[in-house]
Amino acid sequence: MSPATSQSIPLPAHLLRELVKLGWPVFIAQIAVMANGLIDTIMAGRYGTVDLAGVGIGNAIFFSVFGPLMGMQIAMTPIAARLYGAGRFADIGEKVRQGMWFSLVLAVVAFALFRHPEPFLELTQAEPEVRTRVRDYLGYIAWGIPPALLFRLFYSYSTAVSRPRMVMVFNLVGLAFKIPLNWVFMYGHLGAPELGASGCALATTCISWGMCLAAWFWVSRDPGYRRYAVFERWSWPDGRALWEIVSLGVPIGVTFFVDVTAFTFMAIFIARLGATLSASHQIAANIAALLFMLPLALGNAASVLVGQALGAHDYARARATGIAGLGMGFAVAACFAALLFIGAPLVASLYSQDEGVRAAAAALIRFVCGYHLFDAVQAVVVNVLRGYKRAVVPMVIYGVGLWCIGLAGGYALAFGHADLGSIGITTPMGARGFWTGAIGGMCIASLMVAGYFLYVSTPRRAMQADKVLTA
Repeated sequence: MSPATSQSIPLPAHLLRELVKLGWPVFIAQIAVMANGLIDTIMAGRYGTVDLAGVGIGNAIFFSVFGPLMGMQIAMTPIAARLYGAGRFADIGEKVRQGMWFSLVLAVVAFALFRHPEPFLELTQAEPEVRTRVRDYLGYIAWGIPPALLFRLFYSYSTAVSRPRMVMVFNLVGLAFKIPLNWVFMYGHLGAPELGASGCALATTCISWGMCLAAWFWVSRDPGYRRYAVFERWSWPDGRALWEIVSLGVPIGVTFFVDVTAFTFMAIFIARLGATLSASHQIAANIAALLFMLPLALGNAASVLVGQALGAHDYARARATGIAGLGMGFAVAACFAALLFIGAPLVASLYSQDEGVRAAAAALIRFVCGYHLFDAVQAVVVNVLRGYKRAVVPMVIYGVGLWCIGLAGGYALAFGHADLGSIGITTPMGARGFWTGAIGGMCIASLMVAGYFLYVSTPRRAMQADKVLTA
């Protein structure tokens, strides 16, 4: 009997326990990251309108660049997880050292873009005073890019070897310092200069350096990391090892870019429909992002467990883990979507006191419920596929689903460029058109990536792919 068929499939309950055990610290860590942005928005809003606009635009530019670069580093998770499953612990340390070189190259690119942001500022068409705030904001945050990327490498590495709790701890400690440091740098307390919105960026940079240094010091001292021998010796850049990271990381980064830009352009186009609809869309988008954190954490956990199973050549377990994660992700998403659909007016009232904004937001929140069901499916599946080192096909599917169908279709529905009266759809639909297009695009994308996973994860195909990868 072949290795692909001889291994037993673990009970679903056992797989679900493993997914929860690995996923919940990742979820808390991601919520902590999101909370940093929320704190900046609230504190900048209290400081001044121009500063709030500067933080908003600065954050949008930051995540448009940093998101794809961070996505490239996710490649370290399946690479290290496979080595962990194979028991090749010393090789993990070598991969991490190569990942550090890769992080430094990405940091140079990001630093140059943030220190010279004029192309981005031209796209915003913001007022001169706001542009100054954005330029200062990006100038300070540029110095925090190297530690942020190196900490993201620690994040991927620790998760891959089933040690995500320290990632959670460091993120929570960093969050605890966010409000005090914002207060010091924004308002000029304790002898610091008063920087306004730029103080948020300087606070983030200080926290990034602190988290990075603490995390890697922990790796050097904690016995749990000793067998990976990250700091046992010096390694110069290795072309073959770097190519393994790049070949998997670039498609993941492009996928992040597609996701980020689809929502960015959606917000820009909806802004043309007026302040009320623009504000209501921001509320809906924020809720969608919050809901996304749970299936994303579950997907990250599933990716690690799948990678570890594949490293041990347990192809049946890898497929069963992916299916368990998919089922769990959809079930949880359905529960949250049902609750949100019922409570949409109440949730909208938490964000705004304006009756017009609340009514429009409540309507869009119900669209978010449908969107979230498919978003949860793809979040789990696309991460599981990364465990199989399959990132190119999902990247193409994302481009077609989110850009060609979701964004372009939403634009046509929103502004009346599609005649759908024959099937009972009246256009223009306004903001609802964009969310209808987004649901359609995400539905197609999620079904296609799920089908692709079921195809490539059959034990025999997975075993054959492993032979090609290790040839």
